[in-house]
Amino acid sequence: MKTRQAAIIGAGAIHTCHVEALSHVPDVALRALVDIDSDKGSRLAAGYGCQFYQDYREMLLDDAVDVVHICTPHHQHKPMILAALAAGKQVFCEKPMVMNPLDVAEIKSAAAIAQRHVGVCYQNRLNPTSLAIARCIEENALGPMRAIKAVLTWSRSGGYYAASPWRGRFATEGGSLLINQAIHTLDLMQWFGQGVSRLKGVVDSTLLADEIDTEDSAMATMCFNNGARGLFYASNCHASDSPLLLELEFERGLLRLTDNELWQLCGDDRVKLASDASPDGVGKSYWGIGHQQAIRQFYRALDNHPEGHYCGITEAAKSLQMVNAIYQSSLLRKWVHITE
Repeated sequence: MKTRQAAIIGAGAIHTCHVEALSHVPDVALRALVDIDSDKGSRLAAGYGCQFYQDYREMLLDDAVDVVHICTPHHQHKPMILAALAAGKQVFCEKPMVMNPLDVAEIKSAAAIAQRHVGVCYQNRLNPTSLAIARCIEENALGPMRAIKAVLTWSRSGGYYAASPWRGRFATEGGSLLINQAIHTLDLMQWFGQGVSRLKGVVDSTLLADEIDTEDSAMATMCFNNGARGLFYASNCHASDSPLLLELEFERGLLRLTDNELWQLCGDDRVKLASDASPDGVGKSYWGIGHQQAIRQFYRALDNHPEGHYCGITEAAKSLQMVNAIYQSSLLRKWVHITE
């Protein structure tokens, strides 16, 4: 089998997860790294034994590159995806795919014309706890779902935003807490609830109001397509990054994710179903442990492997619609309906 050649655009913190994942995918080699910081990028590329480019458009001229991984600030995702597709490359992008749901149709059209795949990294779907929840729902082990509750309290300082000025700005990040940190939680909620039909939410900026022009806290109530209701609260104003608290209530019991462990509670019975082990030194614990699996499955899909699947354009758009709906609802102070 021909070895696929991959290029990574963006040498920020998250790119190390992609480098590590690619090293474990059979018949894949890292051919190039792209970053606007030539000193940093060339040093890293030398360590990886790959080529370095300062301009991603120059890299796209390399016919040997098969797949492009996009690990850049949010506002750069759309033009880079479109350029990579136009160059005939397969694309694997960090979330969010785009900042505005209205841009999704343009990405779909470009992918269809190029006859190429676009995968988006919602790696938390592949955490052991997430997969165990999905299995329980599929098997109807606890009966009909009644509700989902999620609480995410993390810490982001003014220094975090000062170090990367594109963050905390609607023009370049597309928001803040919701579209960056909490979008994975919203994705899991809608995935477990089979999509969201409507929601009402509020966003605000509190402790970080002098640092950003976007939100640092948010809450929402939502109605899922499976008939359950949802309660969501998130903030970047905590003193530390607490593990996600996620609770799913069913007719015959509860599933509770706490401290990265999933428990099933039925009356007095309490059973541990799964645990998310810490990453093996690559990346940060709150990123989850699914990057390697997400990237491996994307490449399997490119090879038409029966186990190959990934979060594509349509699926990735769902959490983005939720983010946009919460912003709209907060502005309008009313329920917002979400259509497929």
